[in-house]
Amino acid sequence: MASGEAAAAPLLEKKSVYREGCPGCAVERRKTLNPGAPYKEFLHIWIIILVSCLPISSLFPFLYFMIRDLHIAKTVEDIGFYAGFVGASYMFGRALTSTAWGMVADRIGRKPVIMLGIFSVLVYFFCVYIRMNFGTGYRLLFSALFGLSGHYWMAISTRFLLGSLNGVIGPIRAYAIEVCRPEHHAIALSLVSTAWAIGLIVGPTIGGYLAQPTEKYPKLFPVGSLFGRFPYFLPCLCISIFCFPVLISCIWLPETLHNHNTDEKEDEASESLTAIFSGSEEIVEHNITSTRKNNVLKNWPLVSSIILFCIVSFDDMAYSEIFSLWAESDRKYGGLSFSSEDVGQVLAVTGVSILVYQTFLFPRIIRVLGPVNTSRVAISLSMVLLFTFAPITHLSRPWSSIAVNIASILKNNFLITIVTSSFILQNNSVTQDQRATANGLATTLMSFCKTFAPAGAGIVFSWAQKRQHVLFFPGDQMLFFLLAIVELVGLVWTFKPFLVVPDQFSSY
Repeated sequence: MASGEAAAAPLLEKKSVYREGCPGCAVERRKTLNPGAPYKEFLHIWIIILVSCLPISSLFPFLYFMIRDLHIAKTVEDIGFYAGFVGASYMFGRALTSTAWGMVADRIGRKPVIMLGIFSVLVYFFCVYIRMNFGTGYRLLFSALFGLSGHYWMAISTRFLLGSLNGVIGPIRAYAIEVCRPEHHAIALSLVSTAWAIGLIVGPTIGGYLAQPTEKYPKLFPVGSLFGRFPYFLPCLCISIFCFPVLISCIWLPETLHNHNTDEKEDEASESLTAIFSGSEEIVEHNITSTRKNNVLKNWPLVSSIILFCIVSFDDMAYSEIFSLWAESDRKYGGLSFSSEDVGQVLAVTGVSILVYQTFLFPRIIRVLGPVNTSRVAISLSMVLLFTFAPITHLSRPWSSIAVNIASILKNNFLITIVTSSFILQNNSVTQDQRATANGLATTLMSFCKTFAPAGAGIVFSWAQKRQHVLFFPGDQMLFFLLAIVELVGLVWTFKPFLVVPDQFSSY
């Protein structure tokens, strides 16, 4: 024990040179003086990611009904086709700008980009106020305005603008790594994934409970009120209002980016995750070559882990789109005839399970198996699980609800396991001065995948609804079969020569 501490001491002493006036050095000094986990900063990160994620998923429970009420679909079977493009528009906007936001965060700091992203969600509320009081000429932007959409193309354009201006995800992943010591990196990235997953669950829960309030809560929301005219406005408005205190709290968010050039060797020593995944107490330096440092696209450990992340993200987004459409479609089409409130309840239970799993179980699993083996196990189990969804439609209540809750809990926890493992690989493949750019690049590529995922899922869902009596994977069985094929590609990618892992994980 003592020898391990003695070995680590010289490294820590070398890092004890700080520059006055540098916010990054101030954070490094705090980490040296306080070796414990920075739970206050972790909680702040968790809430920021949650707020950024809510607008993405809040529409899924009511999207089916919204497209129906817009009368854009000629038949019931065509609703999924049009719903897919609304879901894809946010991701397309984010795909076009995420790398640029990451580069900005590497140049001017993480904090300004994070605050701007939260502000882009909040400003929806004020745009709604302007539109309601000064006419329709200002109906350009954002989240609450999405709830006021009276036309299909307006719904698509507002989602696109939201995605373009919300560049939080890449910088906040870099920030989570930089705000804590190396031995806490696993829990930091686990919290990032947990917040993201909870957001993807809480968002639909809000949408499920608050959409169409005049039908669900007629005493509180009369039919002739604003919420009767715009039945999908309330969940979007609540999310925008929730953003305001979070935005104000970011004033006290400490910046982690250094405003001077850091020594490469010192940076490499501080960034190592090896202490987390080995029994040794020594902090082992890992080498990041100059080629990697100069061009992230030539950093194959980074690129290969991003590709894995993109495959899983495509599967995740397609599943999220399909699950709500499948659960709410009629049983004669292979669905469950669930209401938006039923879907919200299922996703709320799933969210609680993710919080417990990622906080208490995932860090222990990753210590034993490492990120690559953990991903392989999760993908394999997820593929098997997908074939259990379609038969649930033959169960009666309450057994169908119980089965769906169990399947949803397992499926989402498998997905978040793979995503978090890829985060660990990505953030351990670059130095600090490229971390936000690397995460921005990952977000861009992931967003492109998530752009095509809901659109493709909607088209395939509409097609599957029309083939209920064929012999080969009839109806919704085809949906889950195709999702399993995507996951099979992800499983293959976790092996050599496709996936190259950083040196500290090569022993797993």
